[in-house]
Formats: sequence, structure tokens, C-alpha cells
Amino acid sequence: MSIVVIKPGMLSTIQDEGRWQYQRLGVGVTGAMDPSALRLANILVGNSRILPCLEITLTGPTLRFDSNACIAITGAFLSPHIDNEPIQNNRSYILTPGQTLSFKSSSDNTGARAYLALFGGLKGNKVLNSFSTDLKSKLGGIQGRALQKDDILELNGRFRSRHILEIKQFIASRSLYLTSGLGIQPRQTLRVIPGTHFAKFTDDSIHQFLDTEYKISAQSDRMGYRLQGCSLNLTEPLQIYSEPTSFGTIQVPPDGNPIVLMADRQSTGGYPKLANVITADLGYLAQSLPGQSVRFSLTTIDEAQKIWAERNARFKQLQVQLRDTVDFLTDKFTYF
Repeated sequence: MSIVVIKPGMLSTIQDEGRWQYQRLGVGVTGAMDPSALRLANILVGNSRILPCLEITLTGPTLRFDSNACIAITGAFLSPHIDNEPIQNNRSYILTPGQTLSFKSSSDNTGARAYLALFGGLKGNKVLNSFSTDLKSKLGGIQGRALQKDDILELNGRFRSRHILEIKQFIASRSLYLTSGLGIQPRQTLRVIPGTHFAKFTDDSIHQFLDTEYKISAQSDRMGYRLQGCSLNLTEPLQIYSEPTSFGTIQVPPDGNPIVLMADRQSTGGYPKLANVITADLGYLAQSLPGQSVRFSLTTIDEAQKIWAERNARFKQLQVQLRDTVDFLTDKFTYF
């Protein structure tokens, strides 16, 4: 059973949590730019967190469903519609054969990326334990590329037709209230922990980094967010061997303008590492648009771990809340 791509959107790719075990071999992690939105989408349809979703950037696709499916959309609000009826983010819907899911570009800065999850998950090319699309290396997803017109997205199963009315009524009766911090929320100040070379920057540069705004450059993408603002300087020139990078590493190249490394980052880097955006705030940055401004504030590793633990606890609470829905849907679903 399948979904036909009528329009591909600006940049729509299959993504999961990424290829975490192969960075030592020079393979990029890739994966979702907003990992929390990906996880939330999977939870809302009853999937395991590791299943792939469709990451949709700014302008969404138009998709025709040729089979029954349960979907949820999280992240940026891109005005999703089933046929001509507007639908909401952060709740589940049932589509039947012949229905169309489309998106209209949002004009109110509600984020950059939406995530579409389908109960049972999407099929794709699994490479090194991940379905994530690596656009540079052409791995995973659909032949390592973004969606194109007339692509066919294969599903891992279907709901039996005789149960669809019952499923629709059940889903419509569910009222869900997300606990604080799980839905997309604007956050202009991003929390960071000091990086490897934090102490190698001048005091003036540290003050400027923490006390002024930086604008996200138009030259930002899935590899990195380039920031425009006060130029940052080292106390003295450094000779740095290439070191491993991570999602959220803030590097400072010779021009002094920081770059925040994102999901498609290189596996190693040789620029000074000023700081790291904490894991809990990566989604806020990924949902920011070119031209918007961000600020940074220092925190500690202990505090960052505490914030992430609290986020995980809220996700687990939501899974418990939805357990009866998952059991109901699983009973009506046939895997291929």
C-alpha cells in the first residue's frame, strides 16, 4: 500500500534518529533536524521512536493516499489540509484511499520544519541501521535524495477497511493535551555549555557572544546555521587537529562568524569550538528561520542533563497517556 507524491514540496526527506554508530568511520549522522518533533510525531501515532518520518521544510508536499493510514504532524505549523479541510498539528487523523494531504506555506513564523508520521512507519532504503536521507552521500531514504513528483512512498502495512469507521470514531473521540515543552515553542535564547576552546577566546569575544544577538544567515542549511553578528577572536592563533563534531557544536572559522553544526554536519572539524547548544534546545534552533535572531546563555552539563531528563519524562508520560490508543490501532492493523 502506498502514497503518491503529487508535489514534492521545497525539501521533503525521510528521516529518523540518524546513523549514530558510524561517525568514527567518517559517515555523517544526519537524521531529523528537530529530534523532539520527530519523536513526538511517532508517539502520537503509536510508533516506536526509531521509525522514519517525513521531514518537511517550509513548503510542504501534496500527497495522495492509496490506502488507509493514521497520521500525525508535529513541528512547524505549515497549514496542513486533508482534501480541503484544515487540520491541526499534534493530533492523529485517519485518511482513506483517494484522500489528499497538502500543506500551505505558513506566514506567521511558526517554524521551519514539520514532521509527518504514519502508523506502522514508512519503507525506505535502510543503510547502516538508519533510513535517514543523507543528501551529500546519497544514502538512505529514497535513493538518498529528497522527494520528487510521482515518487511512491510505501507503507509497512494497512488498516483493514472494515474497521475504518470504528477507527475514525475512536480517534475523533480522543482529546489530547500536550504537557509543557513537547509542542513547538519559540525560544530566542539558546542554552550552551562551554566548548573545547572556550577559554581560548578573548574576554571581549565571550561577552559579545553572550550579550548580543546573532542573526541566522540565508546561507544556513541542514549542515550548519551560519550566524551574523559580532566577530569573535582568539587570544592567539591555534593549530587544531581535526576533532569529532556533534549536533550543536559552535565552531568559529577565521572570519569570526560562528557556525552551529546541525544534523548533516561533517564528522570532524578543525575550527575552534566555542560552545555546544544543549540537546534540549536543538529543536528550537532547527525551527528558526533565516533572518531571525538568537541569543546564547551559558549553562552547565549537569543542568543540561537535568533539562533533557525532564523532557524525556514528559515524553514517557505522553506514551502512557496514549497506551489505549496504541493498543486499539495495533489490533486493527496488518503489517506486510
